[in-house]
Amino acid sequence: MRRVVITGIGLITPLGLTTESTWSALLAGKSGAGPLTQFDCEAFKTQFACEVKDWDSDPYLDKREAKHLDRFLQFAVGAGMQAMDDAGYEGRRVPEGEEERWGVYFGSGLGGVHTIEDTYQKTLEKGPRHGFSPYFVTDIIINMAPGLMSIKTGAQGPNFAHVSACSTGAHSIGEAARAIRWDDADVMIAGGAEATLSILGVGGFNAMRALSTRNEDPARASRPFDKDRDGFVMSEGAGCVILEELEHAKKRGARIYGELAGYGANSDAFHVTQPAPEGEGAQRCIRKVLKDAKLSPSDIGYINAHGTSTHFNDKNETAAIKKTFGDHAYKVPVSSTKSMTGHMLGAAGAVECAFATLAIHRGVLPPTINYETPDPECDLDYVPNTARELSVDAVMSNSFGFGGTNASLIVKRYKGD
Repeated sequence: MRRVVITGIGLITPLGLTTESTWSALLAGKSGAGPLTQFDCEAFKTQFACEVKDWDSDPYLDKREAKHLDRFLQFAVGAGMQAMDDAGYEGRRVPEGEEERWGVYFGSGLGGVHTIEDTYQKTLEKGPRHGFSPYFVTDIIINMAPGLMSIKTGAQGPNFAHVSACSTGAHSIGEAARAIRWDDADVMIAGGAEATLSILGVGGFNAMRALSTRNEDPARASRPFDKDRDGFVMSEGAGCVILEELEHAKKRGARIYGELAGYGANSDAFHVTQPAPEGEGAQRCIRKVLKDAKLSPSDIGYINAHGTSTHFNDKNETAAIKKTFGDHAYKVPVSSTKSMTGHMLGAAGAVECAFATLAIHRGVLPPTINYETPDPECDLDYVPNTARELSVDAVMSNSFGFGGTNASLIVKRYKGD
């Protein structure tokens, strides 16, 4: 079995425009939530979100290209280019002669929603003959995220987009690791991006009554596992990792964050939005990822939970961890970084895999902020409110999405063997 390691990370989040700024804010327990500024949301019950602030595409895109690219595509390219820089690839390009051994798996939950809304408005104002941009189609389709990164980096190997709601980013990384394991590639650029803080995005989740309505105090609205949680907080951004076959990374002297040791994916086959009772589907997914990594529950030192701050997810994910981990469930720290970033939908799994990887590499566990009133149904160690210095050898990241789609990833400490 070819081994897969993580050598580069790129993050664009409501906490920061880079990996380091995001990580610093995360460990400080800062919230990225605030009043929505991207459209007039006065008619909605929820009027806040976690927005990416002061976004500047100049480091990644020329002005002519950025002028038409949808926001989710800009985030995708930005995170991908950051990850290439972080992995030490000069000029953000694939080395000459390796092009066919590089691939890109990058997804999104909803794609170019902003472009769809803007174009519809222009057709109402100018008519269909003048309302459409020639870039309309290429700016809304999700596979343009990996397509653009392939064009910009020169990666000529496997290239496509996963679309699996809130599990998208995790599926992209897990499937990319499989591509390397199966010798379809030596290096994969993998992740997810989302930018749906728009009338359609926020309006749709509002209609589902899935969002927190703490308009008076947005920073305290995302409160996973807390008894007083009242829904999730929408977010946007992108996360990307560079995955490499171990010997390829060692040959070039790469800095290795950790080894992507396990991937599990399955379906609840239960309900379009609610998780299966007792997290039954999540239980099976967790067992799959442990088996793939050849680890037991006691080997896991930290879990980055899906932890959405909704009633059903939090209690069922807690139940799934208890069912699969047994007594160790009460010993392993579990935190939800969505308490700070909000829910980044299709980007969440990639961003949170990056967080879990940084936790193992740097020996610090990010907290679950806003944990104030314990819920009897959620009774694990959620690393409440303050980051914790702790050296661990294996971490798990869970992602669960609408339609009952589940993905779990395990990253191990790389010890130079």
